[in-house]
Amino acid sequence: MNPSSKSGREEPGKEQPLVLVLGGGNALGSYLAGAYESLLRRSIEPQWIVSGSIGAITGAIIAGNAPDDRLDRLKAFWDEAMIRSPGLLGRGTKIRHTYNELHTITALLFGRPGLFGHRFPGLLSMLPWMPDDVALYDHAPLRRTLERLIDFDRLNRGAIRLTVVCVDLESGDEVLFDTTRDTLTPEHFLASAAIAPIFPPVEIGGRLLCDPGYTNNLPLDIPFAEPMDQDFTCMAVELFNLHASRPASLDSTAERANDLIFASSTRRTLKALEREYALRGRWEPDGPKATLLHLAYYAGSDERAGKAFDYSPSSIRDRWAAGKRDMEKGLLLLDDVPKDRHRLHYLALDPQQEAVSAQLGAAVASA
Repeated sequence: MNPSSKSGREEPGKEQPLVLVLGGGNALGSYLAGAYESLLRRSIEPQWIVSGSIGAITGAIIAGNAPDDRLDRLKAFWDEAMIRSPGLLGRGTKIRHTYNELHTITALLFGRPGLFGHRFPGLLSMLPWMPDDVALYDHAPLRRTLERLIDFDRLNRGAIRLTVVCVDLESGDEVLFDTTRDTLTPEHFLASAAIAPIFPPVEIGGRLLCDPGYTNNLPLDIPFAEPMDQDFTCMAVELFNLHASRPASLDSTAERANDLIFASSTRRTLKALEREYALRGRWEPDGPKATLLHLAYYAGSDERAGKAFDYSPSSIRDRWAAGKRDMEKGLLLLDDVPKDRHRLHYLALDPQQEAVSAQLGAAVASA
């Protein structure tokens, strides 16, 4: 984006507030890093990040570091998460599918240093003679990684407002932590990333908290719930897509079921926002306007139901590249937003074009 765009629209994050909403998806999260890299390269700064799960961790690395250090910290996080294996494979081949599955199995069998490892008794607690347990893996190693990569003093000073979303495992209530009123610690991010029953819930303030993925994986409703006193732009980046090609195998059907579970709440939120802003337009047609850019990771055909645990070099590279590519396309869409629009203007990439780009993988991002 640039000031000379044909719409004459001001760049978000400079003349009007920019909210960045980041969703969850575990190993798919390098897509978020790629999307943010495009913003950083253009010096587009969010004033507020709303996030959950791996989105919360990404948001913490952004808000908890100086701009010049953010990209290096994000790369360090994903370099450490990556399973080291020789070579990089292109997309759309059966070999790549097998490659992805082997890396997924490796992560589940051995964990990821700096992220998670096995706990005892874990899965063994299903045996009748073993003590009970509540999770399969221990994500305590993530705490040390967060302490090393994030300046929590800077994060809590609030140069970028950060909201972290969790769910109370007992009541099902959504629980928000916000740097405008709370002091965030590594435990808040462990709680937000504790998808049940894979990782154990975290107790904070007497409440047992876990990942919001099953209920609100992209917490898009939160920034729109605050009173509006000026135009603003919201960029929502999620890691599961409601659109996909027709499944042709049991594994791909399981992947689609997984996507629908984690992405369906976004559709309901969008429908609710459309109804709300239609009413706002009737009551106050000249009131503050909101522009919503919605990006969703479109997985290639080689990715299957276990993709959220696929830490292979090729997959992390492709997702990062896809995030950069999609954000660049999204910024072009923002350039064309008309000034005389409705109170809410929704922008999204074409799913058919995204399906083609997904098969090309990282190559298309450098074209």
